This record gives sequence, C-alpha cells and structure tokens, in this order.
Amino acid sequence: MRERHFAENFEEEPALPRRRRKGSFIGRLVRRAVLLLVLIALLPYLLLPIYRMESVRPVSTLMLADLVTGREFRREWVDFDAIAPVLVQSVMMSEDGRFCAHDGIDWDAFNTVLDGAMAGERTRGASTIAMQTAKNLFLWPGRSFVRKALEVPLALSADYVWTKQRTMELYLNIAEWAPGVYGIGAAAQHHFGVPASQLSPSQSALLAVTLPNPHERDPAAPSAGLRRLAGNIEARARQSGAYIKCLYG
Repeated sequence: MRERHFAENFEEEPALPRRRRKGSFIGRLVRRAVLLLVLIALLPYLLLPIYRMESVRPVSTLMLADLVTGREFRREWVDFDAIAPVLVQSVMMSEDGRFCAHDGIDWDAFNTVLDGAMAGERTRGASTIAMQTAKNLFLWPGRSFVRKALEVPLALSADYVWTKQRTMELYLNIAEWAPGVYGIGAAAQHHFGVPASQLSPSQSALLAVTLPNPHERDPAAPSAGLRRLAGNIEARARQSGAYIKCLYG
C-alpha cells in the first residue's frame, strides 16, 4: 500500500510545473496588453511636439479610417498665411469665440455643459478648437464621457505645446468640410471653385457654419436656416478684431 501511495504521489507531481507555466504565460500576456494600452495612451503626447513643426502635415483618424476601408477622400494642405483671414475669423467666431483667451478649454462653457449633463439635460457641446483638433488627430468621433475625458488633457497639452496659430492651421487642414473632403484647401475648391486665399466673407461664413455637420449642410446650396446662421457669423467676423490678436498680432 505504501508503494502504491508513493507511486500515485509521484505521478501527480509533474502536473504542478505545468500549472505554474500556464499561469506565468497568461501573466505575461496581461502585462504586455497593459503595456500596449499605456503606450497607445501616451502616443498622442509624444506626437504633440512633432506636430508643432510646420513641415509636418498630419492626417486625422477619419482620414486613416478612409484609407483603411478604401474610401476615396480629398485633402489639400494650405499654410496658415495662405488662408483668407476672413475664413479664420468666421471659423473662430462660429466654433470658439474665446479661442485666444483660454488655455485649450473654455472652463465656463465646459462647467455649464457638465452641470447640465449631470442634471440629465440635453446640452450643446462646449468643445474648443483645441479640443476638436485633438479629437480629430488622436481620438474617434461620437459623443461619450470616455472620449471627453481623454480629450480634455490632450487639449490642455496641445495648447501648451503648440502656438495658437499652429493649432488653427492644424484644425483648418484636418477638419471634414463635406463627405470625404478634408482641409480648407479642398473645401474651398470643392464648394466654391476658388483657392482658400480667395474666399469671400459670405463664402467663409457659410463654410464655418457647415463644420458642425458637414454631411448634412452644404455651403454651396444652403438652406434658408443655414443662410441665417451664416449671416450672423459674417456680422460677428467683421467685429472680431479684438478677439483674433493671438493669430494676427
């Protein structure tokens, strides 16, 4: 009986190292997955100083998605100095009137939206141009608290690393202005057949109010409502001199 008991114990022992090896393999997989997630989360912050360089012309996550899925798209990069100032003024007045005054986040507007959301109210977004640029470059479309939580520190970091002029240049060149049409250069040609430097005040205002919904709004064939919005933005752009000093001195 002792010999039989000894033999049974002897046969069971090799199973222990196998269990330890399996556990160790799973542990390595988990550690590598965590490390990969950390690297993905840090990648945008590593790219911020690279994207500060004027010679770098990055693409957005939407453009990358189009490339991966084989959808055609147009993008024509235009340097900031080659963009009609009235277009810049119109976009700023439409999207982020306090662009020159904040640090990447308009905290007053952000807190108002956050309070409304916590109260269960439907709220209008408080995204600044820095936030939208960070989202377009590094994150995904759609509305969620997770994306917004990632967007806020990215926008603050971008505003610290980039100049205001570079932020605006990036935004105008990666924003989608129509389905598959990215950047103000392609948008000006697509909608009005002119280069970005020759956009008129009315064309600029129409393009600016198209940005929130480029798949539904057409600046070349605007509805009456879109024309009214554009008229308001055109009037605000004419009076924006005090608000754009960070861009034109």
